Amino acid sequence: MGIQVEHLVKCYGRRAVVNDLSFTLESGNVLGFIGPNGAGKTTTMRMICGILRPTSGRVFLDSVDLAAEPVRARQQLGYLPENAPLYGNMTVRSFLSWCGNMRGLGGAGLRAALDRVMEACSLNEVAGEEIEALSKGYRRRVCLAQSIIHSPTVLVMDEPTDGLDPNQKREIRHLIRSMREHCAIIVSTHILEEIDAVCDSVLAICCGRQVFSGSVAGFRAVSCGTLEDSFVKLTAAVADGRRS
Repeated sequence: MGIQVEHLVKCYGRRAVVNDLSFTLESGNVLGFIGPNGAGKTTTMRMICGILRPTSGRVFLDSVDLAAEPVRARQQLGYLPENAPLYGNMTVRSFLSWCGNMRGLGGAGLRAALDRVMEACSLNEVAGEEIEALSKGYRRRVCLAQSIIHSPTVLVMDEPTDGLDPNQKREIRHLIRSMREHCAIIVSTHILEEIDAVCDSVLAICCGRQVFSGSVAGFRAVSCGTLEDSFVKLTAAVADGRRS
């Protein structure tokens, strides 16, 4: 149970944006997915979520082939994109109710799911407010709530704490840690402190290629310094090679 990616490739013309990427993430683990801007992280996540079709390679979600059985595979998938679309004229509760309906929830099950995610994402005090009137931090929490309303077993998160204040970041990190008990979670982030805060392992890519895969401690040991030092050491060498 979890995520299995096999030799994933995405090309635009002759340019490979993602090049032969493979990894496995078991349920109960949080993977920090990192890389410089333009490395191919968002493209990879969109392929894992079935939004983009890979040029080649395969993705399995809970052992279900995404290409062969897309509907079944996506049933257990939650996705938090970096800029998730929201309907600004809907209230928080009505929007989340609509999202639950889209996921096949209804009746008592939907009401229980709404109560659960609104409590988990600290949204009860703004339940009746229109989304367009919310702060960026609250809108981000609404986006997170929609991604988990159906209790997914695979969760892909792009910059989950972007725009949040320190207290809100702590709440979201606590939520991620609590969800790992029944989820395989990918957290894509450019904030390296997120790696220490919530992740068990690290996958780093640069120019579409994997440059590191292993534990957080192993990633730090690359430079015998900080996470930032290791990030620079791994990605700078690849980028310099691509330019030469």
